[in-house]
Amino acid sequence: MDVRQLDMFRAVAEEGGFTRAAQRLRVSQSAVSRQVKLLEDELGATLLHRTGKGVTVTGQGELLLKAANRIHRDLQDVAWEISETQKLQRGLLSLGGGMTVCMYVLPRLLKKFRTLHQDVELRVTSGTSEAILRLVRNHQVDLGLLTLPIVASDLEVHPVLKEEMVVVTAPRHPLARERAVEPRSLGRYPFILFERGSNTRKMLDEFFLAQEIPADVAMETENVEIIKAMVASGLGISIIPYAAIARDLRSGRFAWTRIRGHRLYREAGWVYLRSDHVPRAIPEMLRVFGLIQEQFGGKAPG
Repeated sequence: MDVRQLDMFRAVAEEGGFTRAAQRLRVSQSAVSRQVKLLEDELGATLLHRTGKGVTVTGQGELLLKAANRIHRDLQDVAWEISETQKLQRGLLSLGGGMTVCMYVLPRLLKKFRTLHQDVELRVTSGTSEAILRLVRNHQVDLGLLTLPIVASDLEVHPVLKEEMVVVTAPRHPLARERAVEPRSLGRYPFILFERGSNTRKMLDEFFLAQEIPADVAMETENVEIIKAMVASGLGISIIPYAAIARDLRSGRFAWTRIRGHRLYREAGWVYLRSDHVPRAIPEMLRVFGLIQEQFGGKAPG
């Protein structure tokens, strides 16, 4: 087994086929097929299920893929460390987050990071917290900005954002006239909420339960833009971060209010694998975020 074989196996697993993997590595398809077959023969295991539609990774292949990703990352880090300068100047940093983070936080953050480190390749993956955590543990995502709480012995968690959650409605909705809505009034209208199982949804469900609000959940999705579109169409109300509607308020697309007697917040934090050696790009990204952190989160006005 050598590093080149592992790179070819990683490419096939990530691209879902030998042809795309060969194109990515700029080698012939036969060379990729041969090296992966040699790797399987050496290990005495089937790493990939081959079908007419492409390939999928077997259970044993998943184990090797996780190790191959870790080895690839370690080699990149070593290359950075022995470079002539200590300045972070090249490499790859993969980030992950939910839809709200990817739309309202990462664009400004990555623009700032790129001005300081033009040669660092940046990749972004969106998904649920569970999906991003799985990618972090498989060394496919280096750093996630996820909704808390997250408690795990193998992860470093750094809380950095606190976002106020507000009730959002269409402009002509009955609640749009309220300066603050009574908790019991929320039960009169259908809700469009983040999907069940997410930390944001858990927080809202606990609030509904504590306030004895019979929430009628008409629709649920992880995509905040879908939630906004449904609310704007008058199909229901929602409780989402104020930051997600701040720019839309100028056009009168939404109305928002708080819940009388309650301030709801959700917290987000940076999450990455705990290790004796953390890639230099991770603390640098956290440092850059700290420079512009005041632009994100916080309370709604008034």
